[in-house]
Amino acid sequence: MMTGVEATRMTDAATATAPPPAATVKVWDLVVRVGHWVLLAAVATALITRGEPESLHQFAGYVIVGWIVVRLFWGIAGPPEARFESFLTAPGKAVGYLADLVRGRARRHVGHSPAGGWMVVALMVALSGSAVTGLAMENRVAPPALLASVMGAGEAGEAYEAGEAAEAGDSGERDESPWEGVHEAFANLVLLLVILHVAGVTLASMAHQENLAQAMVTGRKRAPDSGS
Repeated sequence: MMTGVEATRMTDAATATAPPPAATVKVWDLVVRVGHWVLLAAVATALITRGEPESLHQFAGYVIVGWIVVRLFWGIAGPPEARFESFLTAPGKAVGYLADLVRGRARRHVGHSPAGGWMVVALMVALSGSAVTGLAMENRVAPPALLASVMGAGEAGEAYEAGEAAEAGDSGERDESPWEGVHEAFANLVLLLVILHVAGVTLASMAHQENLAQAMVTGRKRAPDSGS
């Protein structure tokens, strides 16, 4: 029968031979992490509601606008890992990273990968377009003359701005905004980018054997690998 001393010695020996826990480093600050999940909730709400109920859809839009403003400021004045200068690379590097990722030989990045950095920019552009057109719809702004012909608005856009299109006959129904189609296109672009983002995060998590979604919760990632 094993004595207490022998059990203690075996435990100490096992502890001595066990590999040390992987070292981690702080990468994502609180603003980036909270902003990421708030944006996710706002985008999901906006895409699911699609204007119904209108008040909830608009609230989600205002949250997205707030995130864009904060992220622009944080990308300039935030911690090093959050700044645009730290993760924006030449587009060719992003393409090369994606090609290497598919082949399973992409170099690991502690912060944003080249493709991840450009995804941040793409999402900001698409979300800005969606927010601007949404605000134009809400405030009944007619498209500029330069865009009116492209959008097929023309005189209908001017009437919309003047309020003459507030009701359709006696039905009381509002005419469709000239911005409706453009707003819908931006919303679809956002949805496509979100799908690509999730796919990229999943693939990178598998390739580098780390949970990137969890890192956006804790703010910590595995310390840089040797040579990375």
